Amino acid sequence: MTQRPLLPPFDEETARAKVQAAEDAWNSRDPDRVALAYTEDCVWRNREEFIVGREEIRAFLRRKWEMELNYRLRKDLWSWTGNRISVRFRYEWQDADGRQWRSYGNEQWEFDPDGLMRRREASINDLRIDGSATHDGEIHGEHRDDLWTSMAP
Repeated sequence: MTQRPLLPPFDEETARAKVQAAEDAWNSRDPDRVALAYTEDCVWRNREEFIVGREEIRAFLRRKWEMELNYRLRKDLWSWTGNRISVRFRYEWQDADGRQWRSYGNEQWEFDPDGLMRRREASINDLRIDGSATHDGEIHGEHRDDLWTSMAP
């Protein structure tokens, strides 16, 4: 069976596959791999920062993963239509002092006809947690909607 390319317009299957591909790329913590999913002139808003183009994306990701150690991400499909996908996500990480954090957020994605992301808008909130509150299994385990309520501190 031939797999359909992950191009817009998205249906549920291709939207979920696109989200999983993004999760896998980000969990690689490889800025070059991640940047290839975006257009050369992609526009990002990440928290309060505005980023334009693959080179700025790579630089941003290098800085991010130098500060967010032991980064583990989970993305879940929220909605999709045409060439747009919305996701909710959470990730856990440690800072340089060993403090544990959990970050929650939402992203809106817009894709070009070739399936590259041309716009990404992310709103993210950070929550300090103690080491016993980490959710390693759930971060890497099965995707579940009820996980959101179980991840509250």
